[in-house]
Amino acid sequence: MKQNQINILLVDDHYMVRMGIKAMLSLEPQLRIVGEAEDGAGALEEFRKRQPDVTMMDLRMPGWSGVETAAAILKEFPNARIIMLTTYDGDEDVYRALKTGAKGYVLKRARSDELVDAIKTVYAGGRYLSPEAERRLAEHSPGSDLTNRELEVLQYMAKGLNNGEIGALIGCTRFTAKFHVKNILQKLDAADRTEAVAVALQRGILHLN
Repeated sequence: MKQNQINILLVDDHYMVRMGIKAMLSLEPQLRIVGEAEDGAGALEEFRKRQPDVTMMDLRMPGWSGVETAAAILKEFPNARIIMLTTYDGDEDVYRALKTGAKGYVLKRARSDELVDAIKTVYAGGRYLSPEAERRLAEHSPGSDLTNRELEVLQYMAKGLNNGEIGALIGCTRFTAKFHVKNILQKLDAADRTEAVAVALQRGILHLN
């Protein structure tokens, strides 16, 4: 093994994305991809097997999300260095990733030199955020955190359901559903349902497939 070589685990459910990242990182002699996975369960198994220096993790994957996968890895390996690699730059995405214990957050459109810089920074014990993620994190408002029930209601709001329909799905009256909607609007500082959904999408609180 080369001195100070950085061993990397690459986790992304898209094969072509993994190939593209591998091609970019192959230009840096100090970096070596030692394992790959396409979902959370596979990532945890590969981490146990490879014990990588740095893990690059897709935020959204089938099954466990990147945040859930990072949490599972960090529970077993508290010193794991994980970088979230994603197309999303919403402040809630960044906040959740860092709160879980990720050490980096880089957008997939980043240039190869930024990826290398992020890996080396995190490997050395630092934290790396892309400029967009840094800006979004600075804009984050912790007081607007939604409860799990409110997040569920927000998902139904995004589908255009009214209070009665939402209440029937979550097992409450339309008046209780209306109360949840009111709280969501207040927390997101939105004037109406449409604006609330737009704000949630922009911030990464809500993702639509």
